[in-house]
Amino acid sequence: MTARSLLLALLLGGMGEAGAAVQVLVVSGLGGEAQYDTQFAALGHDIAVASRTVTGDAARVQQLSGPEATAVAVERAIDHLAAQLVPGDQAIVVFIGHASYDGTEYRLNLPGPDLTGTRLATLLERLPATVPQLVVNATSASGALLGRLQRPQRVVITATQSAGERNATRYAAYWARALVSAEADRDKDEAVTAAEAFEYATRQVAEAFKADAAIATEHAQLRGADPARFVVARLGRRALYAGDAALQALRSQQVTLEEQLGAIKARKAALGEDRYFTELEPVLREIAQHDRRIEARELQLAGDTGVVP
Repeated sequence: MTARSLLLALLLGGMGEAGAAVQVLVVSGLGGEAQYDTQFAALGHDIAVASRTVTGDAARVQQLSGPEATAVAVERAIDHLAAQLVPGDQAIVVFIGHASYDGTEYRLNLPGPDLTGTRLATLLERLPATVPQLVVNATSASGALLGRLQRPQRVVITATQSAGERNATRYAAYWARALVSAEADRDKDEAVTAAEAFEYATRQVAEAFKADAAIATEHAQLRGADPARFVVARLGRRALYAGDAALQALRSQQVTLEEQLGAIKARKAALGEDRYFTELEPVLREIAQHDRRIEARELQLAGDTGVVP
């Protein structure tokens, strides 16, 4: 191996695989009463902000709430989400609000016409079937959609086990709390997975009903393989991405460089060894420099905010 080849091999060996881009949509429906409308909008905002710690870019998080959360707007948002997804990405869709079930059809209460379960299932089919998908429906009666939304590449979480559990749910509040909770991060890796958030939120709901000496009116369900593959929030130093435009810009630039790297690696056989390494080297060096810039910015922000690196 030449000195140049050895250098590039070391650079490659020190790099992780380019992380999958995560695209998120959060929809907060109506509550039927002003207090619930306000609560649902606030929870949607909290979940959207926490989601940015995973996406690294606010542009990858769509949030609809209040008058903007119409059925037409949801359709457009899902179409936008589908258009952004490429192989290797992940999609996370979260629904909060009040829903009903009339014995035949689930309906999410939105401004204007409600969004039916039939329509929602059809819209979600627009997401690429090869892209891993996490759908969290934290509404009342959400269990009505559990079977209907299941797909091979999709993990589905519902706040209720059936359509018959129609009371306002507590699940969304505890899901939002899980995304910022060190307690939810069971393995302490500063990454809250869907599996960890589900376990935390489910446990907290049960404990809340027990504390109130009340019969539980909701029982969350999870269907689908390997929910731990979905990171729904990052804590500690990684959580700094949510509020820092400079860090988000650095990460966005790094993703672009990683895409360039992937394109070069895909053409390795056609390029031949010499040209392959010639094209690879400057991209690898720039990625390494970006790693150092990102780390420096993280450490600076950690010092400013008191976050332990």
